[in-house]
Amino acid sequence: MLEQPYTVQCPYCGEWLEVLFDCSVERQDYIEDCQVCCHPIQFHVQIVDGEVDIEVNRN
Repeated sequence: MLEQPYTVQCPYCGEWLEVLFDCSVERQDYIEDCQVCCHPIQFHVQIVDGEVDIEVNRN
């Protein structure tokens, strides 16, 4: 399966969110709104040695 669920914490409201990432793409940068507070979260995702590294920031 290329899409995998991961849990991240919203940098605005602190809620834990489950998001899906396409693990077939080595590097991803995009913005998605928080499912709880609706603020825009900036996602930086990269695959390093088969491990997913996720960084979330305020936009």
